[in-house]
Amino acid sequence: MRRTHSCGALRASDIDQTITLCGWVHHRRDHGGVIFIDLRDREGVTQVTFDGAVCSAEVHAQADRLRNEWVIEITGTVASRGDNVNPNLATGEIEVFATSLTILNQAQTPPFELDEHAKVGEEVRLRHRYLDLRRPVIQSRFLLRHRATKIIRDYFDQRGFLDIETPILCKSTPEGARDYLVPSRVHPGAFYALPQSPQLFKQLLMVGGFDRYMQIARCFRDEDLRAERQPEFTQIDIEMSFVDMDDVMAEAEGMIRSLWQEVLGVDIGPVQRMPYAEAMLRYGSDKPDLRYGMEIHELSDWAPTSGFVVFQRGVEDGGICRGFNAKGAAEALSRRQLDFLDKEFVRDYGAKGLAWIKVGNGEWQGPAARNISPEARAELAQRLDVSDGDVLFFSAGPKRVVEATLGAVRVHLGTEMLGLAQPGDWRFLWVHSAPMFEWDDEARRFVSVHHPFTSPYADNLEILTSDPGACLSQSYDLVLNGVELGGGSIRIHRPEVQEQVFRALGIGETEAEEKFGFLLDALRYGAPPHGGLAFGLDRIIMQMAGTDSIRDVIAFPKTQKASDAMSEAPGPVSDAQLKELHLLSTARND
Repeated sequence: MRRTHSCGALRASDIDQTITLCGWVHHRRDHGGVIFIDLRDREGVTQVTFDGAVCSAEVHAQADRLRNEWVIEITGTVASRGDNVNPNLATGEIEVFATSLTILNQAQTPPFELDEHAKVGEEVRLRHRYLDLRRPVIQSRFLLRHRATKIIRDYFDQRGFLDIETPILCKSTPEGARDYLVPSRVHPGAFYALPQSPQLFKQLLMVGGFDRYMQIARCFRDEDLRAERQPEFTQIDIEMSFVDMDDVMAEAEGMIRSLWQEVLGVDIGPVQRMPYAEAMLRYGSDKPDLRYGMEIHELSDWAPTSGFVVFQRGVEDGGICRGFNAKGAAEALSRRQLDFLDKEFVRDYGAKGLAWIKVGNGEWQGPAARNISPEARAELAQRLDVSDGDVLFFSAGPKRVVEATLGAVRVHLGTEMLGLAQPGDWRFLWVHSAPMFEWDDEARRFVSVHHPFTSPYADNLEILTSDPGACLSQSYDLVLNGVELGGGSIRIHRPEVQEQVFRALGIGETEAEEKFGFLLDALRYGAPPHGGLAFGLDRIIMQMAGTDSIRDVIAFPKTQKASDAMSEAPGPVSDAQLKELHLLSTARND
């Protein structure tokens, strides 16, 4: 080892020792011939002093040449900083008086400052990601990620889970998103698919008798990107045999509890459970943020006699009417903000507008207020617990639109306009028993809400084919502060039930055998009851690190356009490579 210590290791107990450090020049200061260097590595920063009274003239001259991000090695003696202690550094009680200096590598002036407070655009940072990764604030996230993955593996090892890898080159199967396809050179015209998840393989491991499986698995999905999505991401994947929903949730919750306790020192307490239907009613979302109130209330029975034609027609046309009370928000919300919600914000969710009422000094103000009869107003005041200073919000129309609209308005108010969501307030929630299927208007058929291998409740088997939309699944998602950390389900282990589900999805016998024949065969050879769950590791670390994008916790992430700004992937390939893979590029021909 060239160095005796890291740049974050030295303390007052090391005073008078001769040590060697290596690292990057973080800052350089010249105070009248005495040169100070903040030397940085991943463990921290140490102040190094080049004093002409201590070091040779040659070493001092070399130190005078140093610039930020040069890579150096120094040897010197640890000394006390006396009254000049830096409380912001772990090494702030000491400095090192250098007696030798080796310049290991010079550096050009970086395109941006590596100071953690410097504001740098994401595009520039990702283009020079190798520099961005040097920033202490970025490195701290990956130290956290490393520690978290170790705790996760240790937890499952102690619980009897086996860490087993599954294939990266798989067969393309419909699992919700588009597959990334890999052409086969050996089998002309045939393609592998990169796994969207290890779903089928972990079920086969249960059929194989492994009982408890886990993997920190790489997954790939070709889908539109947003803050919590990437083309390639990492899952904490588990599967268990001879279990029910409570068993799987208990194991997963135990892992989360250990993670928050050991990394953040936080006891998350008991985790609330809520049926999907209740979450959609109370919060307009299957991943509700519980850090603030503003629960949504069903008002469809009140709307027909409200006196407001918009509410009346919304229900008469087969829709619903719902609303919620933003307690005490009247002073915080301006007319301009309310008009933005009404005329702009809700349009993205299919609503034509948002009805609102401000309550103050006993008066109800707003476009909807003048249309509501006194009797209806009195009933509404009781049902929504209305008092002076409140703002009421309503939506009426198709159920899906009303839920999406009020759910989004509630979140925007809580996180953006009213600032009710506080960091460090950890509100976990299990949302369970989602519908098995939802209707796809474009495809004119039912599609799986989770995936085709999710088991219905036993008492729903009779309506699988007669009324698929009414079937509920044995599913469960863990939500934290409005972000879905992961989810899973009890799987189908009987082949005849799996075939019924395929039929409900419009997957015929021939297509089922072609795409899932190996799974159906496995189920016919004695599959145990089993279930599992997958957490998004990137999302968990994002939450723990207090960032709002998983790109912040992935070493080499893709941009919003699914490209690597640093390596410029994806990129073109030669005609010779395409020919070897028996491919023609229609994009190139155009």
